[in-house]
Amino acid sequence: MQSGTAFLCAGSVTGMSEELPGFPYHPDPLATGAVVESSTTCLCCGRARGFIYTGPVYAVEELSNLLCPWCIADGSAAAKYDAHFIGDPIGDDVPLEVVMSVDACTPGFSSWQDPQWFFHCGDGAAFLRAVGMAELAMFPDALQALRSEVAAWGWSAEAMESYLGALDKDSQPTGYLFMCRACGRYMAYADFT
Repeated sequence: MQSGTAFLCAGSVTGMSEELPGFPYHPDPLATGAVVESSTTCLCCGRARGFIYTGPVYAVEELSNLLCPWCIADGSAAAKYDAHFIGDPIGDDVPLEVVMSVDACTPGFSSWQDPQWFFHCGDGAAFLRAVGMAELAMFPDALQALRSEVAAWGWSAEAMESYLGALDKDSQPTGYLFMCRACGRYMAYADFT
C-alpha cells in the first residue's frame, strides 16, 4: 500500500459520527475485544472519540492501541501508515482489491499465533468470535473444517479428537469462527503457542 491509496472500504462511514462505524467483515468488534472504550487520542485523526482499536496492526510504526475504529473503517490508517489489520488471507481465489480492502478497512483479532482470515465465495468472510469445543458444537461445518485441518497434520484420530476437545475460547488451543457472507457457510481454524 502506498500513502494516499484509496480503498474500497465496505461499511465505511462518511462524516465524523460518534456512533461506531459498521464493519461487515467483523460485525461486532466490541464483543470480540478488538475495539474497546477508551479516552485515548487516535494517532491518525488526532481525536479522542471514546473507542480505540486493540487488535493487531502490521506496520513499520508501532500503532498498538493508538488507532480509532473510524480511521480503520475509512482506510485512512492503512493509507497513512501502510498498515494492515487482518493477518494471512486463506480460502478461495479472491480479487486482490477485495483482499486489500478487507485488510485495510477491517479490525483484526488477536490470536495465539499470526491470525488468519477466511475468504469464500469471492469475498471476505465475517469474523464472528473466538470459540472452544462447546461453541463449535453448534457449527458442524466449521467443526468439520477443523477436523480436516488437523487430519492434514498427520495426527492419529485419537490425538485429533483430544486436541479438538481441548479447544477453549479463553485459553489455548483456541478456535476462530468465521461465516461466509455469501453462502452462510461457517469456517474455523485453531491455533496455540
